[in-house]
Amino acid sequence: MNIPIRTLQCFLTLIEVGNFTRAAERMYLTQPTLTKMIQRLEENLEQQLLIRNNQKVELTQAGIVFKHRAQQIVGQWHRLQEDMSNLNGLKTGTLRLGVCPMMSSLIIDLLTEFIRTYPGIELQMHEYGGFGCEQALLNDTLDIAFTALPLTHSDQLAALPLLRYPLMVCLPNDHPLSSQHSLHWTDLAPYPYINYNEDFSLAKLIRNVSTKSGVSLNIAFRSGQWDFLAAMVEAHMGIAILPEPICNKIGSNKLVYIPMTPEITWDLAMIWRKNLPLTPAAQALLSLAKVK
Repeated sequence: MNIPIRTLQCFLTLIEVGNFTRAAERMYLTQPTLTKMIQRLEENLEQQLLIRNNQKVELTQAGIVFKHRAQQIVGQWHRLQEDMSNLNGLKTGTLRLGVCPMMSSLIIDLLTEFIRTYPGIELQMHEYGGFGCEQALLNDTLDIAFTALPLTHSDQLAALPLLRYPLMVCLPNDHPLSSQHSLHWTDLAPYPYINYNEDFSLAKLIRNVSTKSGVSLNIAFRSGQWDFLAAMVEAHMGIAILPEPICNKIGSNKLVYIPMTPEITWDLAMIWRKNLPLTPAAQALLSLAKVK
C-alpha cells in the first residue's frame, strides 16, 4: 500500500468541510482532481470510505477507521517536518493554531508579537468553538489552541490561563430588568434566553452554573456570532450573556449590560495535549504568552 501524505491531507480536509468543492478550493486543486484522488484512494484500499450525496459527504464504517489512522499519520508527519525544519533554530515551519471566534480580537497582540519574532513561521488559523478546539487537539490536527475554560477533556489537555473577564447580562434598554444593578439566575428564568452553540465552552459554563443555581434557562435561539446574538437581543427576541469586552465592542444605545451576582467570569486559556510534546513553534508561542 503506497498512499501519499498529500492524499491523506486531502481526505481529511474533505471530511472537515464536508464538500468536494470547498475542499478542493482549500487544497488548491480542481474538483475533478480531488474526486479522482479520493477514488484512487478507495480503489487502493479496496474499501468505500465515503457516502456521497449532493449536499455533503459522510463516512462509512471503513472511512471512520481510516480517518482516525490518517489523522495520526498526518499529525506525526507534521511533527517530523517541524523537528527537521528547526534543527538550526526556529526559522521556518508551520503552527496549526485553533482560535474560538469570540477570542480573536483579544489575542491579536500576542499573535502580532509572535509573527514579528518568528517571521519564518507560517500561522495556519482554524476557527472552532471550544469543544471543536479540544477535539482537533485530540485528533492531532492542531498544535495549540485558544479557548475558554472549563475544558471538557481536562484529563488529556493542559491549560495556561491567560485572561479573565466578567460576564454581563445583555438586555434591551426598555426590558423590565434593565434598571437592576445586578441580576441573579432566578431573575433570568422567566424570559427567553439566547445561548451560544453547543460547541462553545461558554455555553457549557452557563448551563453548568445556572443548573447549580437551580434554574433551567428558557433557550429560544442559539448562535455562534456575538454580533448576531446582540442583534437578536436588540430585536427583543430574548436576553443573553456576553463577556465584558464583547459588550464594549457592540456600542448600541439600545442595549444595557448588567453584572451577575455572584459574579461569573469568562476565563480564557491556551490549551494543548498533555501526552504529546509541543512543536517548537507551539512552544515558542506558549513561552511568549507566559511572559505577557
